[in-house]
Amino acid sequence: QVQPVESGGGLVQPGGSLRLSCTASGPAYRTYTVAWFRQAPGKEREFVAASWRGGSNNYYTDSVKGRFAISRDNAKNTVYLQMNNLNPEDTAVYTCAADRQLILSSLRIASQYDYWGQGTQVTVSS
Repeated sequence: QVQPVESGGGLVQPGGSLRLSCTASGPAYRTYTVAWFRQAPGKEREFVAASWRGGSNNYYTDSVKGRFAISRDNAKNTVYLQMNNLNPEDTAVYTCAADRQLILSSLRIASQYDYWGQGTQVTVSS
């Protein structure tokens, strides 16, 4: 099993950028599908982006397409979420999740992921 740990959150002005990292201990992290979810105050947790196991494909929710990019560095056991052109609606706690047995139709469903980090706060404000 793996234990994801997030880093890289913070306060940024609208239009700015942040890069989140999700680093996991444990073997064969590259064989896990890794996703980012976010939850804003008073809202439900929502899927943001995912890197399919092996890094063969990436998936995004519509609201971040063209602004966010997910990538992997297998040598560092790390998945990144590069977030550009941030706006106040992106303010949330961002959490990474990993799963080894996920099927594609469950990609955007939080309850289907077995391993979760603690989350990192992203605040977009002037």
